[in-house]
Amino acid sequence: MMTALIVSQILSWIVTFTLGVAVLALARQLGVLHMRVAPAGALTTAGGPAVGDRPAAITTQTVEGASVTIGGPAPSIPLRLLLFVSAQCPLCKNLIPAAKSFARDERTALTFVGDDDVAAQRALIAQQGLEGHAFVNGPEVGQAYAVSKLPYAVLLDADGTILSKGLVNSREHLESLVVAHEMGVKSVQDYIAGLKVRAA
Repeated sequence: MMTALIVSQILSWIVTFTLGVAVLALARQLGVLHMRVAPAGALTTAGGPAVGDRPAAITTQTVEGASVTIGGPAPSIPLRLLLFVSAQCPLCKNLIPAAKSFARDERTALTFVGDDDVAAQRALIAQQGLEGHAFVNGPEVGQAYAVSKLPYAVLLDADGTILSKGLVNSREHLESLVVAHEMGVKSVQDYIAGLKVRAA
């Protein structure tokens, strides 16, 4: 009986040690995978004003009829996010709550921009609780920034300079706009391309 207990104790210690080694090996592999998998970022598109450009300010109206200026200097607002959306876009509807949370956490002024039926946009505003945000509905802004696909975001600084831009469909993509600006690159893709060039 005593021999069986000793053997079982030794076996349990061997199994515990083996499991510990396996967990450490898995942790190391996760670290390696994390380094190899590129971060997801907003997909930049060709056309329109480039990162670093300062487009002319556009004075327009919100859906509620209030006057609003898109772009141009705004010294009291360090970061401004233009989010192009549509009531007909399911991805846009899924992204809006994340965009509101992102803007609040990053202390970024959030303006929604669309070009759709006014009644449909009003329904979207009510459905998504966007009453506290400026919502511009018209073709001028989308044409000025050459927006062809949605949802699309443009990050502006206090001078109205484009810091980063691109197609977005998750909070991670929105965060990549700020990360790209903080790293001094046009986009996360440009940063990854630079890493590949240096590694070659």
